[in-house]
Order: sequence, then structure tokens, then C-alpha cells
Amino acid sequence: MPSKYVIGIDLGTTNSVVAYAPADVDSKSASIELLQLPQLVAAGTVESLESLPSFVYLATEAETNNQSLDLPWPSEPRTAVGQFARTRSADAPNRSVVSAKSWLCHHKVDRRAPILPFDSPDDVGKISPVEATRQYLAHLAAAWDHKFPDAPIQQQQVVLTVPASFDPVARELTRESAVAAGLPADFVLLEEPQAALYAWLNQQGDDWRKKLSVGNTILVCDVGGGTTDLTLISVEEEAGNLELNRVAVGNHLLVGGDNMDLATAHVVAGKFAEKGTKLNPWQSVSLWHSCRKAKETLMSPSGPETHSISVLGRGSKLIGNTVTTEVNKNEIANMLLDGFFPVCNLNDRPQTQPASGFQEIGLPFESDPGITRHIADFLQRSSSNTESDTQPITPDFVLFNGGVFKAESFQNRLLEVIGSWSSDSPVQPLAGAHDLDCAVAKGACFYAWNKNSGGVRIRGGVGHSYYVGIETAGLAIPGAPRPLKALCVVPFGMEEGTQANIVSNEIGLVVGQPVSFRFFRSNQRQSDQPGELVANWEDQLEESDPLNTTLSAAGLDEGYAAVKFEANITELGMFELWCAAVNTDHRWKLEFNVREDAAEEQR
Repeated sequence: MPSKYVIGIDLGTTNSVVAYAPADVDSKSASIELLQLPQLVAAGTVESLESLPSFVYLATEAETNNQSLDLPWPSEPRTAVGQFARTRSADAPNRSVVSAKSWLCHHKVDRRAPILPFDSPDDVGKISPVEATRQYLAHLAAAWDHKFPDAPIQQQQVVLTVPASFDPVARELTRESAVAAGLPADFVLLEEPQAALYAWLNQQGDDWRKKLSVGNTILVCDVGGGTTDLTLISVEEEAGNLELNRVAVGNHLLVGGDNMDLATAHVVAGKFAEKGTKLNPWQSVSLWHSCRKAKETLMSPSGPETHSISVLGRGSKLIGNTVTTEVNKNEIANMLLDGFFPVCNLNDRPQTQPASGFQEIGLPFESDPGITRHIADFLQRSSSNTESDTQPITPDFVLFNGGVFKAESFQNRLLEVIGSWSSDSPVQPLAGAHDLDCAVAKGACFYAWNKNSGGVRIRGGVGHSYYVGIETAGLAIPGAPRPLKALCVVPFGMEEGTQANIVSNEIGLVVGQPVSFRFFRSNQRQSDQPGELVANWEDQLEESDPLNTTLSAAGLDEGYAAVKFEANITELGMFELWCAAVNTDHRWKLEFNVREDAAEEQR
């Protein structure tokens, strides 16, 4: 049965949004609306809002017995998702799950283990990043089914957005959470910066061709709650028609609104200290959540000049009662501008700090919060993938996205800094109304509608080249591992729904015993082709999660098999790698899903 609607879901670090439109390709444009999302705003009170804050509150047994956490549909016991959970995060941070999306791509932790809220006491019934993501999406799916009982989400065409920098494991974990939450198994993943540009294209209609010219470059700068996502898109011409081509994707940068909230909290904690008030760890986390609202209030266009911030007392030795202090708009604005959007040169690089031998297992935030320096680094590295290796790319246009840019001062500072990097025509914001909070969801919805109607597409395929580690043959040297080379199995830009047979020497695949497969990716080496071996990869490739497993040796006399590789990029945008035996009909698929049984023999 064909779907009645196309649905775009922005699964945000801070807020999630759902947009939809009738799947009517005969209409001249997509009639996109936002789904109103019923959610708890207080215990026993349900209201419908345009966004669902990406927070989970883990209620105590007493709270569950004394307060109603019921929704218009059967809900999770002792948990609340959305606005009420966000409100409770300031008062009970040790029971509040935040930034689950950032944890989902943190490969140094077990993302299926109950680790959130991180560092909370043992008596809190923690959940995993995968489970938190499932709960967000389950709430969105239930809200859809509640409004459209005759058109359940399982039967609709759904596009779910992810950061362009998500690796295959993070994408697979997102897919797993989505299917468990009730989304259709054939939903499509779309990169968030592309979705933002699709939203702009929908707003412009055919006029976008009048605003862009062949040779123009667009920097999509998406600074959300937890991450900064950078993408370069070029305007090209084919057969007399303008086309859009994604030419570069940035690294996964864990710097965004959360860091700004923490910086604001640091300033406010200093104000408390000046008054002789020392905050304990619980209050410091609570202050971080309180500063989120303060930052948004002060940085809004019509924000007040001052804002009061209060922290609940906890214990008689430090603070017995609630304490309050005032923060000034100009003080906070200048601190955030100079700290996160500093004036810098195009040849500047993010500042690094020597790594400590001991580190907490928390989220790996960037050591340098200067987003402008990260952009300069991105543009410099992207220039090596163009015909000119000497002249760095400077964009003609910037498309702003993410709630951080609702503060116009941030937009103006970024344009000022990027404009200083080129003596040519000044960089301009991409003209036209743009909904910073809902653009990604609307763009994902338009992408689905546009795909059905045959409209303009942003081309680009996968945003990284992918590699598998091949141990070289040779004599063993005491105390030294055999050298490892990286074999390219997926080239940059490989399109969804395509496959590649890797032309290379036969590779020995170890079966019947525990082994570890190592995988790598790069957003810089865009010219590598399938079958190409990279010997000196240490400074050029980023290693992904290894796959530790035992491949079945059923039907084989030896403990290894000579194989060739086949790589698939599915229609969903997922990466699959097959090992096909040269001398038998055995085939093994290596799945990037960090399950213990992640590699299964396929006949």
C-alpha cells in the first residue's frame, strides 16, 4: 500500500521535531506542516508543542505513585520524555538523561549499557544511549499514530536525519533504535546539513536558480545543542541545468550549545563564589541546566538586559536554601562570542592540549571551543580535494542552521570572520526565511516528497571513504606487530543503492577462531578508489570501532579462506561489507552494528 504521507524527523541533541506532507506528487509544491507533539509539561499536565525536548527523566517510585506521568497513549513506566523532563533536569540532574545523541557516537563506551545519566548514583535505574534514543523516537511515533490512527507511521515514507559526520556504527545504532521504536524498516537516513539546504530549496521554489550561480560554494554551518556539523556544497552545471553537489563533510565536532551552557555556568559559579557560596557537584550540574534557559533568554532578539539564576540548596554545610544571582546580557554575549566565535585567520588551527594519562570517560568535547578555528581548518583541509591545492576554499554563501544561530550576533560574527579570509566578494548569508528550529525536519520531509516527484537533488553519496585493515605478511619481529595497511573498500561519494566489487589481490580471511577486524574512514582522501592500499595511514585515517567476532568455518577444511570484497551502500544509506570466498560459494557479511554476533555467515 503506498504511503499517504511523507514524514521528516529531526532527532536533535536538544530538541526533536516532526514535519509531514501529503505524499501527493501531482501537487506543484510540498505542503509541509509540523506535527504537534503531546507531552508532559508538568506532572499530570499534557500539552502539545512543536518540538520534543530530547530529555528523559527517570522518576522515583514515590513520584510515580504520587504524580501522574500518563500520556494520551500507553507510555514507559517511571519515565517522562520532553518538556517536563527538561524542566526536571535543573532540579534533579542525577535523574535526567541529556545528550543521548552525542553518547550514541562515543565509541569508548558501551552504548547498549545502562550508563545514563552518567555518574549518577547506583540507586538510579539508568538506561543506555540506545534506549534513550528509542524512547525519544517511540514518543514521536506514538504522537503520529495518535493523530493519524488510520495512517500509522509504520506504513508511511519516513526520513530520519543524522549528523553528516556520524560513522557507520552510530548510523546503525540509530537505525536499530528507530526500528525498535516503531518506525518502518525501510526508513531513510539523511544528513542534517543537506536537510537544512533542502528546507531552503523548498522555501525558494524555482527562484533558487536565480540566487545561485555556477561555481558558487555554500557552507552549511549547523551548530546545534551538542555538535557542530560542517558541509560544503558546490553549484555546478550539467546539460545546461544547475546542480548541487556535496563536496566535503567536516569531522564530528562535539562543541555546541551545551558547551555554551557550561561556559555560562562557569561564569555564574564565579558570581556565587564571590558571594561566599560554594557549589557542590550536584548543584554545579543543576546550574548547567539552569544556564541553558538563561542563555536562550538573554541571547534572544528581544531578551532582557539581566536574568536571574537560582540553584536549590542541598545540605546544611554548603547551602541550606535556594541561592540566586543576576547575569548581564552583554557580559554573557561577549564571553560566548569571543570564546566560541573568536576572530581568527584562515591559516589558524584548533588549539590542542597535551593528553593526560588519566581521563574521565565522559563525552569527548573538543579541547578548543573556537568554532571559527574549526571552520578554518575544515576549509583548509577541503581545499586539498579540489583542483587547487594552494588556494583554500572560501564560501560564497553561508546557510546557518541550529538553535545557536537564533542569536543574530553569532551570525554576524561568523560572517565577519569568514569575510576577512577572502579579498573577493564578501560572503553572504543564503537569503530567504529560514526556520532554525524546524528546518532540518522540514527539509527531510521535502527530500522525501522531492524524491518522489523527481525534483532537484543534492548529489554527493557517502561523505567519507571507508577502509578495512589488512595485516601484511612477513617475518615476525619480537615486540612489534606486523604492519597494517588500509584497503579502500568504499570511495568518497559512492551513491546509495550501489555496490562495488573490490579489485585487489586475494585476501586471507581467518575463520573458526576469534578475530578482530579494524575499520577506518577519511573525509580528506577523496580520490582513493576501491582496491587502493594506503600504507602510511596513521595521520590520514580515523579508526572506527573494531569488530570482534568468530566467523563460521562450516564446510571449510582450513582455518582461513581466500576472499574478495564486495561493498554495498544500501538505499537506507547503510554500509555493508561482504567477503566472498574465491574457491567456494561461502559468503560472510560484516555488519557495522557492534553486536556480539555482528558477523553472520550468509549462504
